[in-house]
Amino acid sequence: MDVQTPPVASVEFDVSILIVSFNTREILRQCLQSVVDNARELEAEIIVVDNGSSDGSAEMVEEDFPQVRLIRSTRNLGFAGGNNRALEEARGRYFVLLNSDAFFAPGALALAISHMEATPECGLGGCRLVGRDGSSQPSSRCFHSVLGDAIVLSGLAARFPNSRLFGRFDRTWTDQTIPAKVDWVPGAFTILRPSALKRVGFFDPAFFLYYEEVDLCRRFKAAGIPVWFWPDIEVVHIGGESSRQLTALDFSSHSAQVVLWRMRSTLIYYRKHHGWSVHLAKWMEQALYLGIMLRNRWSGKADRRERVRHHRTMLSLMGQAWRDTRGGRISPPQPW
Repeated sequence: MDVQTPPVASVEFDVSILIVSFNTREILRQCLQSVVDNARELEAEIIVVDNGSSDGSAEMVEEDFPQVRLIRSTRNLGFAGGNNRALEEARGRYFVLLNSDAFFAPGALALAISHMEATPECGLGGCRLVGRDGSSQPSSRCFHSVLGDAIVLSGLAARFPNSRLFGRFDRTWTDQTIPAKVDWVPGAFTILRPSALKRVGFFDPAFFLYYEEVDLCRRFKAAGIPVWFWPDIEVVHIGGESSRQLTALDFSSHSAQVVLWRMRSTLIYYRKHHGWSVHLAKWMEQALYLGIMLRNRWSGKADRRERVRHHRTMLSLMGQAWRDTRGGRISPPQPW
């Protein structure tokens, strides 16, 4: 799909903080309070795009945060579409994209702005993401490759985090306390320079969820605009905690739906940036799942039987994702 070019907007604020929400009322309340607390000394505009929530999220914003500009969407636009809608309206000197399940640590927003001002060549910056327990989450990554994805999906990356080979994707072998130019940073928090965004365009709306920030960072890098990781900016991210809790899957579960979305976006990304290698990406995942099934299929242990069922579902989901996207050539009708 075509990437929208940002319009020329007048600068009226130090920063625009953009949040996309879908049925996250209570977490969104905490997120917004952290934003308000961090923005007290700044001329800031806060924009929330409600993606057709049914849990009263929009009403909560109107009642509890009247200073927030609320944009109601009648349908779920996804991460890319929702942020694009907010970016159309943003009028800040910098744009900060923040997940509704992410909260600023004290001083994080001002520190992010100071880093952008001190690094004028930077077009997009990221932070150190942590869970509520203070545990580190992946915060700066290398671009996807078939080999890199195989290492992550096989569990080798988690098993050997200090290896330059196995720890490459999440940069776990590096000193995570040192700022660095990186390939991409997760979309839970990013700070953008509007002039750089104008050069590369908004998020590609083909990505309903997952890979949209990878694609954007790849376009920044292709344009010669650096992406930076700044570990002294700290943001608490609840989503990183919940994603680790997804275990058993079946076609009717929410977990399976999310995995299917990830697989669709994987295929769209590989087709867009790697062409024919999308076939390798598909075959790699399928071979991995099939291998695990064959290794466990004759076991009488309950946990191994569950492992077979789990990976049979994963195998089927990849086949469905391939059909849905016609091998990564199209994005299925949205919302997914």
